Amino acid sequence: MINFLLNRFSPYHWGMLGIFLISLVLRFWGLERFNTLVFDEVYYAKYANYYLIGKDFFNSHPPLSQYIIAIGIWLGSFLPSTADTTNNLTESLRSTFSYRWINALTGSFIPLVVGAIAYQLNQRLSFSLLATLLTALDGLFLVESRYALNNIYLVLFGLLGHLCFLVAGESKKVNLTWLLISGVCFGSSVAVKWNGLGFLFGLWIVIAIAAIKNYFSHKKQDNFLWQRFTRIKPEFLVLSLILVPLGTYTVLWIPHLVMNPQYNFWEVHQEILAFHEKIKGNSSQVHPYCSPWYSWLILWRPIAYYYEKVKLGTELRIYDVHAFGNPILWWLSTLAIVIILANLIVKQGRFRGDISLYLLCNYIANLLPWIKVTRCTFIYHYMGAYTFALLALVGIFDSYLQSPSQRDRLVVYGVIGLIIIGFLYWLPIFLGLPLSEGEFRWRMWFPSWV
Repeated sequence: MINFLLNRFSPYHWGMLGIFLISLVLRFWGLERFNTLVFDEVYYAKYANYYLIGKDFFNSHPPLSQYIIAIGIWLGSFLPSTADTTNNLTESLRSTFSYRWINALTGSFIPLVVGAIAYQLNQRLSFSLLATLLTALDGLFLVESRYALNNIYLVLFGLLGHLCFLVAGESKKVNLTWLLISGVCFGSSVAVKWNGLGFLFGLWIVIAIAAIKNYFSHKKQDNFLWQRFTRIKPEFLVLSLILVPLGTYTVLWIPHLVMNPQYNFWEVHQEILAFHEKIKGNSSQVHPYCSPWYSWLILWRPIAYYYEKVKLGTELRIYDVHAFGNPILWWLSTLAIVIILANLIVKQGRFRGDISLYLLCNYIANLLPWIKVTRCTFIYHYMGAYTFALLALVGIFDSYLQSPSQRDRLVVYGVIGLIIIGFLYWLPIFLGLPLSEGEFRWRMWFPSWV
């Protein structure tokens, strides 16, 4: 059996499997810790349970993530639990594991999906494996996966939409099935939160640029951008990227509207829009962790999802969970976006061209709408854009790893080593492990992080 696996699995497959297993362990390790509702679990875990107990409610976001969490709660109710991990804060007696485990499982797949997209971009295994690794080393994706929150689903479905679209155009004959699945995924992302439209908007921008460049080009182009986007017929694009997402989004509302008949389809959207318009301002006076869009680029204001001081004998221990990216990875990803933008403008640099244009368009599409938003926003709203910034960093790293210069390769390996060290250093505040006051302060480098 071992010899069979060794023969069938390449180092790439073993690497992907290893990263997935580590991601899985980190998301499930101590998942039942903190017998309470953490941050927005006060909404999403409750709303999910309301579906199970038949209680009417209004939610300021579409319902898909609550459906999924509700399935997790129902399945988790068949598992044994202890009194110290069980509460009735969702208005039923539920274990913390029951309303968190399906997020943990789902979030474990995001590094693989990012790696699969990376492979579709240039068909290079090293690029794919590195993208998978760096995504697994981010703290915000890890934290969001460990609690009954909805952002992980928005990102997952949006990325799956891109992946399926790229797979659909992989061969000369467009695969309509994958194209339709792509539309379902995009519609599902919007059915988690409306800002899931950023993933679809970014794809349309790339398609438009490809069509314009192809129209004005005097010779046939055979590179990535044209191969994947210009060979798909317009009617297939309308079907898969407009009609199917719209139909998916509409259908996914049906269970909620049946169980909550106080509003019809149009009325509930008017109520959601009115709710968000009432949230004025984007400062600490509205919410202590409000942060404007430009602060996300430098990781200026992460969110404390949970904070507790516990005295154990004569020692004080701090339990803190921060919605907090890996700072080294985060800052380098922002720098990578600046670099690829500069490379495209001056038409120089190692990592430029169609892949850079694809990443930049999707980054802008997921970030740009937030510039005009006046309500309180949070750093997790950057997760969609950040994924493409991370891929830009991977692209730059990979271009240097392909360099004949040993110095270039050693520099990249050294930086990746620093990213790994940073992940391990901040891991206690990703997982909510006990820290002394000094250990906690050492990890809060800036006052804005607290």
